[in-house]
Amino acid sequence: MNKVFIIAEAGVNHNGSIELAKELIDVASESGADAVKFQTFKAEKLVSKNAQKADYQKQTTDTKESQFDMIKKLELDMDTHKELMAYCKTKNIMFLSTPFDHDSIELLNDLGLEIFKIPSGEITNLPYLRYIGELNKKVVLSTGMADIGEIEDALDVLHEAGTKKENITVLHANTMYPTPMEDVNLKAMVTIGNTFDIDFGYSDHTLGIEVDIAAVAMGASCIEKHFTLDKTMDGPDHKASLEPAELKAMVDAIRNIELALGSSVKKPSKSEIPNMKIARKSIVAKSEIKRGEILDKDNLAIKRPGNGINPMRWDEIVGTIATKDYKEDEII
Repeated sequence: MNKVFIIAEAGVNHNGSIELAKELIDVASESGADAVKFQTFKAEKLVSKNAQKADYQKQTTDTKESQFDMIKKLELDMDTHKELMAYCKTKNIMFLSTPFDHDSIELLNDLGLEIFKIPSGEITNLPYLRYIGELNKKVVLSTGMADIGEIEDALDVLHEAGTKKENITVLHANTMYPTPMEDVNLKAMVTIGNTFDIDFGYSDHTLGIEVDIAAVAMGASCIEKHFTLDKTMDGPDHKASLEPAELKAMVDAIRNIELALGSSVKKPSKSEIPNMKIARKSIVAKSEIKRGEILDKDNLAIKRPGNGINPMRWDEIVGTIATKDYKEDEII
């Protein structure tokens, strides 16, 4: 109940190595994340031969290499998918992958994926959205670079294709690696949820973990975060990813925030009830009082402990007659 679904985004940080991919699965499982996510694509269907790299990719990869050549090295074939899915089962963590083309959607559907993740770059790809919508699976939709109207259009396509709203989670995101803090705009995440009355979360590309924790405190039901074995490795996304200890710290912090958010009912908690008698106060004798004397502000005081008459009843007590003798500090 109310458990945040945490996706540890391995992405292409396996660098094309199944051994590295398995190490990433190990890290994700040990962190306590719910799922580990990769990316499924065919370079020929994803990128034109003359497509340029993003500036952040130019800074983290060989500048002489085209985006196509960079992507081509990071493909995972069907057999690799099957092996990684089987490995995830042994590690008790859900396998997910983001498809970037129709063939990849079909491949993942054939493999029985329960959740389909739509990346930010495909939010304006009508045929792609329609194809996923027709599967009637659970969908996680990232919204980097999108405005509220584009999100509405994408949701309409998914709905009309056959996917129910209750099966969709929309993630606020910013498509810059790393995302500058001033561009996070985390309040927009709540705007998405309120506008469409839909489950919402956050796909994070900032450095560090504090924004993810804030997102959970603001109601995110899903958090996605890139991670790597080592930020200094060659590849486009390592630099903006968490290392294993950081991923574990993020998951632990989110689980603590889940507990801390509580039920929304304001009442004394189980742990603080024993302290009520100690920290609260009672009406006591300010000085010695004899039976028959009138109790008033001159002979009464309010002091700890709190196991006597509640000081909120002060007006009831003032003006009454003492029914017994009281020593100084004795509870009335």
